Amino acid sequence: MVDKELMNRLKKKKPRFLNLARYWKLGAVKSWRKPRGIDNKQRLKLKSRPKHPTIGYKNPDIIRGLHPSGLKPVIVSNVKDLRDAVEKHGKDIIAYIAGTVGERKRTEIRQEAAKLGIKLAN
Repeated sequence: MVDKELMNRLKKKKPRFLNLARYWKLGAVKSWRKPRGIDNKQRLKLKSRPKHPTIGYKNPDIIRGLHPSGLKPVIVSNVKDLRDAVEKHGKDIIAYIAGTVGERKRTEIRQEAAKLGIKLAN
C-alpha cells in the first residue's frame, strides 16, 4: 500500500486536457478531443495554447492504476475471486463487485470481505 502523501508527491501537476474552444456548443466536454483542423493553433502546439496529453504526463509505475486510497483495485464476481485476490495481492486491495452480480451473491461477497478485512468500493 502506498500512502497518500507519497502518491500526491509523485503525481505530477497535470493541466486539464480539454479542447473546449472548438466544442463550446456541447457544454463542458469531459474528454480530450484531438484538434484536427489544418490551421488549428492548438494542433500546431503553439506556446500560448493548452497542452496536449503526451507520455510525459504519465504517473510513475509504483502509483499507476492505484485507487486514491493507495490500494490496488480488483474486480470480483464471486467469493472465490475475492479469496484468490487476497492470496495473490495480500490485504492491500480494494474490491469492486462486478455490475452483473446479483443481490444474493453481493451479500455473500460483502460478508466474506468483512471477514477477511477487505474494503469494498461499491
